[in-house]
Amino acid sequence: MGEETEAAKAAFDRIRIKINDYFTRCRLAEFDQRASEPLNPALTEYEALASKNLSTDSEQIASLPMAKIEANKPLPLGAGINPAWIFAVTEFRNKVISPLLGDKENLSNEEWQQLCNHFSAHQAWLDVKRGAAVEALEIRRIRSILASDYQEKILSLIHEDKSLAGASDAINSVEKLIRYHRDLFQLLNNFVSFRDFYTAQRKAIFQAGFLYLDGRSCDFCLRVTDINKHSIMANLSGTYLAYCECQREGGGNEKMIIVAAFTNGDADNLMVGRNGIFYDRTGRDWNATIVKIIEHPISVRQAFWYPYKRIGKMIGEQIEKMASAREKAVQDQAASGIANTTQTNDTGKTPPAPFDVGKFAGIFAAIGLAIGAIGTAIASVVTGFISLVWWQMPLAIVGLILLISGPSVLLAFLKLRKRNLAPLLDGNGWAVNTRAIINIPFGASLTQIATLPPGAQRSLTDPYAEKKSPWKSYLFILLLLGSIAYLWHTGYLHQGTVEELRNQFSSNKKEPATESEVKPEAEAAVAAPQPDVAPSDQKQATKDGSQPTTKSPELAPNTPPSAVQSIPAAKPVSR
Repeated sequence: MGEETEAAKAAFDRIRIKINDYFTRCRLAEFDQRASEPLNPALTEYEALASKNLSTDSEQIASLPMAKIEANKPLPLGAGINPAWIFAVTEFRNKVISPLLGDKENLSNEEWQQLCNHFSAHQAWLDVKRGAAVEALEIRRIRSILASDYQEKILSLIHEDKSLAGASDAINSVEKLIRYHRDLFQLLNNFVSFRDFYTAQRKAIFQAGFLYLDGRSCDFCLRVTDINKHSIMANLSGTYLAYCECQREGGGNEKMIIVAAFTNGDADNLMVGRNGIFYDRTGRDWNATIVKIIEHPISVRQAFWYPYKRIGKMIGEQIEKMASAREKAVQDQAASGIANTTQTNDTGKTPPAPFDVGKFAGIFAAIGLAIGAIGTAIASVVTGFISLVWWQMPLAIVGLILLISGPSVLLAFLKLRKRNLAPLLDGNGWAVNTRAIINIPFGASLTQIATLPPGAQRSLTDPYAEKKSPWKSYLFILLLLGSIAYLWHTGYLHQGTVEELRNQFSSNKKEPATESEVKPEAEAAVAAPQPDVAPSDQKQATKDGSQPTTKSPELAPNTPPSAVQSIPAAKPVSR
């Protein structure tokens, strides 16, 4: 068949299975006449097709036999063919039967087997055929090449190339040496000693660019191919990491994934879904979106404030839960009350009894006891703090702060000193055989926090600020007065409290007198005689507010000056 063999083979393969099915059914009908009717389509199948929109491309029609099944019946090639196979049979007749068997209206089983044997031999040749690489050139072009002298020319060129093998090897060696001279030093500084990374003179090979997000610039960004695989190793680095999906604006489907290390600031506003801008090594900008976060301590400052923020968040969540529960309870109670009222009106029953305050006296008492316990605890803390010496108060405040923030700061400090670069590179397929530590000062330099430009000033005036309500001040004053009243009522505060505090502070400032100084003064005071003074003179002295003093000649010479007492002068008394 020459050049038409491939087309004939394709037409034969397209219809071979269906023709085999037809002749097999005919042989079964020849074997048993009763099989003719079941082997043909049943009437119910045609009834099912009657209600549908039919076409020759329908699979249900194509699944029917090629023609009507009868014993010893040849396959018609014109009339009586299944409509779904008319085009395939016509192509088979024109490309296969006519060139090989001539113009025929029917095809017998024997002729079909002859065609099958003919194409089986062709298929066996195709299975062992060689030269598929040049088959696209077609047979005419191949014969033209074989008839020319191209083979001798190619062999001559190959021989010429082999004669220059020494020069070619020398050129390759020089090129290799030049590449070593240019790239080996940089390779060692980035894969062995990490000099470029730690000196910050220029970016290391593995740094992909800059990420600007949440008012910070992250210099340590790596390109990642598989987030899940990389995050398993990256979690061992002890570094706060944010995986971002980056996409070029207007760049089609150009995407990439990076991981950025946050080593300065806090994590309050870092969450999945936040957007930023990423600049690669060539200066191109990408839209970046956080898709995954691995949480670790960022800085000591964040660890110091973290307990207070966590307590505040916990209190806020509890208040929100209580408010939500209370709102739901009120709504449920209102709905239940409306439903009960409607049901009572419908059934004619008496409404429920009104609210009785006496039944809830125990609840009110419990609430009062709880408030009293809280007030007592606050009063105990305030009283204990007030009873401290003035220099102990700041120490108590510092001790309380250390008690709350100390453990968090200590754990964060230990973790920050152990941050390691190696797991991040290992997750990308690098083979790093050493620990590349990122200490606290160096880590802070990898993330820059936004600051005002030189000469810029921050305006704190808000023209749309809400008017401040004084209710907070009133509430604070009310709570303060209530606390003072409670302390006064419980006896912690009384009239002499201020005087006691004043005496306590003054006694701490005054130096205590030694025992050797106090004893002579006491003995002199006891030994000094007290002359009799008339009552009128005493009244006069009291009235004047001052007493004349004279030195007693009878005092002992060793009496100290402090022991000398002022004695009023005696006056004659008329009897």
